[in-house]
Amino acid sequence: MKMTTKGRYAVTALLDLALHDSKGSVNLADIAKRQDISSTYLEQLFSKLKKRGLVASARGPGGGYRLAQAPEDISIAKVIYAVDEPIDVTRCGGKQNCQNDVRCLTHDLWMELNLHISGFLNGITLADLIQRNNVRQVAERQDAILVQLQAS
Repeated sequence: MKMTTKGRYAVTALLDLALHDSKGSVNLADIAKRQDISSTYLEQLFSKLKKRGLVASARGPGGGYRLAQAPEDISIAKVIYAVDEPIDVTRCGGKQNCQNDVRCLTHDLWMELNLHISGFLNGITLADLIQRNNVRQVAERQDAILVQLQAS
């Protein structure tokens, strides 16, 4: 399975949002700085995430984004699917036309792997990731760097 930046960035940005959600709305510019992702690209991703009901936005002073669901209700698979990223290791997209318009020799193997990957990503939520020590340590480091950038 090849995950594009769309899926990776969506998961990273939503995890960042979940880590900072308790402080109120989060500005996309702050997520962009902490995660080194283009603000323009984040706007495109968050538009899709909002349409799928994963985030909500608030305008004006103190505006930004918040999670629209509890972190324990947002699986990693849900985030990836929300930005139209398929979870598929087959060449044919499951259509069984991978070899000259017919099923290839290893089609079932790759379909079974799809099920395992999907199950794995459905079994991990943003809340699960927040609880990991290494995630919290990285988030603390990123927050400190953002504070330094804002001070200068």
